[in-house]
Amino acid sequence: MIELILGGVKSGKSKLAEQHAIDSGLDVTYIATAMKVFDGIVDQAMIDRINTHKEQRPAHWEVIEEPLYLADSLIKSSSKNKLILVDCLTLWVTNLLLSNDSTLLKSETEKLIKILPALSGHIIFVSNETSMGIIPESKLARQFCDETGILHQKLATLSGRVILTVAGLPHVLKGSL
Repeated sequence: MIELILGGVKSGKSKLAEQHAIDSGLDVTYIATAMKVFDGIVDQAMIDRINTHKEQRPAHWEVIEEPLYLADSLIKSSSKNKLILVDCLTLWVTNLLLSNDSTLLKSETEKLIKILPALSGHIIFVSNETSMGIIPESKLARQFCDETGILHQKLATLSGRVILTVAGLPHVLKGSL
């Protein structure tokens, strides 16, 4: 099963995803997409945020840090009796957008969508819902919101469950809790 959990910053989406992983009773692999260090992008607040996520995760979970090649990590980690939690897609899209390879975003998102139906086990994706406000002023921010929105639509189509988390409350958009 594929599950997509969306929400704003500090909406409770990661906490909800981690609880679903714990409740599954399956072995968990946590794929952290943590941002690569790009000049001026990663500051101490972002480092603190990443460290908080690390401290919240159960120590026995396998952790893979994969900032770019998510589909490859999913292929390697997928198995029938395993849950893979990917946190978070918006950081992954950021890494792809800021990479030196202008074709990487398109090729990696297409690869992700292509391989997902063939994977076994339970996969939970966590992502920020970014496009619920005004259209961003900068070209890069608009591209980020557009690419993330398109990715979310494709993943929602493939997902058995889609949840929007607001103020720590899950709102089921597709499937059931």
